[in-house]
Amino acid sequence: MQKVLAIVGPTAIGKTTLAIELATKINAEIISGDSMQVYKEVAIGTAKATKAEQELVTHYLVDTQSIFKPYSVADFVTQAEKAVDAITAKKKIPMLVGGTGFYVNALLNEMKLGEPKKKQKAVVPEWENYLAENGKKKLWVELNNRDPVAARKIPPNNSRRVLRALTVITRTGQKFSEQQKEINPRYDYLIIGLNSDRAEIYRRIDQRVDQMLDQGLLDEAKYVYQNRAQEYTILQAIGYKEFFPYFAKEDSLASCVKNLKTASRRYAKRQLTYFHHQLPVYWFDPLRDPECMKKILMKVGEWLNE
Repeated sequence: MQKVLAIVGPTAIGKTTLAIELATKINAEIISGDSMQVYKEVAIGTAKATKAEQELVTHYLVDTQSIFKPYSVADFVTQAEKAVDAITAKKKIPMLVGGTGFYVNALLNEMKLGEPKKKQKAVVPEWENYLAENGKKKLWVELNNRDPVAARKIPPNNSRRVLRALTVITRTGQKFSEQQKEINPRYDYLIIGLNSDRAEIYRRIDQRVDQMLDQGLLDEAKYVYQNRAQEYTILQAIGYKEFFPYFAKEDSLASCVKNLKTASRRYAKRQLTYFHHQLPVYWFDPLRDPECMKKILMKVGEWLNE
C-alpha cells in the first residue's frame, strides 16, 4: 500500500511553512489539501504557497482550475490520486497539506461520496425547483429535517452542498452523514496535526487578515463580487463574501474586516473539531514547542520504517 503523509491543522497555524521545511528534509512533494487553492484567479484569500515557496518544493493541485468551472471533492480525489502516483513513481513521499478536513479524509480513505451515476442529472430536479421557489434557508431546513447531523456541518447559504446532500439522500434512501462514515483506508497514511494555544491562533488569524489586506485582498474580493452573477464555489469561501456588503455600500470596510476575522476564527474552530473527531491525528505544537520539528521527524521516521 502506498504511503501518504498528511499535515493538517487550523488556518494560520503555519502548515505551509512547516510542510516545506519538512518536505526538504524527507524528500517529499506537496499535494494541496485545500478546497480553494486549485483556483487560478484567486491567491491571496486562499493563502497559497508563494511562487518562491513552490520553487523550493514541487506542489500539486494549486492553480489547476478556473473558479467558473464546477469542482467537487470527487474531482479532487481523482486528481490527487494521480499526484500520489506521480510522486511515488519518483521515489518521493507524497505529502498532503491542507485544512479542508473533508477533502483530506476523502483522499486518505475510500469514502462513499454518494456521487450520482454519469447518466443521471447531478442534482434531483425536485430539489432544484424547491430551491428556486423557496430559497436557501428553507432548503437547508429540509436537509435538517432529514439528516440533522449533515445539516450541522453545512452552512445554510451553501446551497450547492445542501443540494448534493439532499440528492444523495433521495437517491440512496440513506442519511448523507451515515454514508460518509463508511470508509476504508486508501493508503498507508500518517496524519500530523498542528495546533497551539487558541488565543495565539486567533491572534495569528487577525494578523494574517491584516497582511492579506496589505497584499491586495480587497481587489481580489472585488473581482469575485463583480462576477457573482454565476454561482460558483469561491463565493462561499471565507475571505471574499465578507466584503460583499462593503461593495454593495451596505456596510463599512472596518466592519467587514472585523466580520472576516470573526468568521476565520470560527472556521479554525470547525477545522479542529473535524480533525479531532473524524481522523486519527498525532498532534504537535509548532508555536510553543521548540522541539516540534525534531519530534515530527522522529514520528515520520518511525512510520516510514514500519
